[in-house]
Amino acid sequence: MSKKGLSTNPYKGVRDFYPQQMAEQNYIFSVWKKIAELYGYEEYSASVLEPTELYKAKSGEEIINEQTYSFKDRGDREVTLRPEMTPTVARLVAGKRRELGFPLRWYSIPNLFRYEREQRGRLREHWQLNVDCFGATGIEIEAEIIEIADAVMKGFGGKSSDYRIKISHSAFLNNFISKKVADAELVSPLIKLIDRSSKIETDEYISRFKKIAPAWIGDPMEFVSISKVNESLAGLSEYRSIADLAELLLARGISVEISPLLTRGFDYYTGMIFEVYDTNPKNSRSLFGGGRYDNLLEIFGGERVPSVGFGMGDVTIRNFLEERNLFPGFKSTTDIYIGVIDSESLKAAYRFAKDLRSLGVRTSIDSSYRKGSDQKKSASKLAIPYFVLFGSDERDGGKCKVSDMNDGTSTFYDSAAAIAVALKKKKSRTL
Repeated sequence: MSKKGLSTNPYKGVRDFYPQQMAEQNYIFSVWKKIAELYGYEEYSASVLEPTELYKAKSGEEIINEQTYSFKDRGDREVTLRPEMTPTVARLVAGKRRELGFPLRWYSIPNLFRYEREQRGRLREHWQLNVDCFGATGIEIEAEIIEIADAVMKGFGGKSSDYRIKISHSAFLNNFISKKVADAELVSPLIKLIDRSSKIETDEYISRFKKIAPAWIGDPMEFVSISKVNESLAGLSEYRSIADLAELLLARGISVEISPLLTRGFDYYTGMIFEVYDTNPKNSRSLFGGGRYDNLLEIFGGERVPSVGFGMGDVTIRNFLEERNLFPGFKSTTDIYIGVIDSESLKAAYRFAKDLRSLGVRTSIDSSYRKGSDQKKSASKLAIPYFVLFGSDERDGGKCKVSDMNDGTSTFYDSAAAIAVALKKKKSRTL
């Protein structure tokens, strides 16, 4: 081992959460949970470890080999740290489909891992809100899913002008490309290339296109021409369905844009797809998205279950909130910090802390016996809102002087109960 000691940096692509960052993370989770439950969705969870075969069946060997953390356990079983939650929830639903009451409205906030190049808005580990409905068909439930996504953005304090919602159908590009290219095997790789076309230079797009379809003699750019695609889609029943969905959402006060070139990075979508984009030039990218995936449960055998949902990652949402200064100020989870002058006062301080805790006051004790001013500085650094110093007067039953660390005022109280009542009143005034 180096004389310098071990590195204090976290593993590449993951994050440490110090108390302030953890408070921000909990805020994100609290908004997610609040909105999901407002719409009648119930929380579920599952292990971060899944059999690798689950992703092989859904995504293929390439994803497993290049983008997941996969290994063999001591029982020689192939295991993967889950890169997404949808296959897991599909497994859960398929496992008890006879016992569950449909339609199911479920949500979760899983920890996900994907081995890929780090960039803004993308790390190798993140947390994600997954909201899914199983067993419901029609545009009404699709509108509900998009409405929840919109409500989450509003729940964070976002305005409609801060983001835009694009909707499409998974059949649009498939239909358009199939009419242009005779070889059906070229459709999927071309869709994936079109998905990346806005993120790469035109020359690189054309070069990749020619590698996929070397026999093509037309203009590769017509595949990313909205007008060309629209002409091809005008008579499709799927286009009418997406147009009806847009009208339904508009009636609910949600404006969306029909974007026929929109595609998603997963092959399992079977109908409506959508993405939410940040309109801030500093963070101009897709924030999250979702869609309909009616056939995914079939990989477990049994009948088809219509399904629709979305996943919203914490990394892109954190960027969205930071750019707009939408995070609330950091507040310690501790209510009061008790400093102790000497060992003779410690027992009395512990009894007082016990009384406060029994009344619901979250209390921390400093038993370092440092100078009172130093202990008060510690309370300030920790952003604890109230401070009391325990010495001979407090030990002998005298009144306690409680300092408000925010406004610098001090108030004397004769009991823990009086402090608890006063702090409760102050909290209610700040809510």
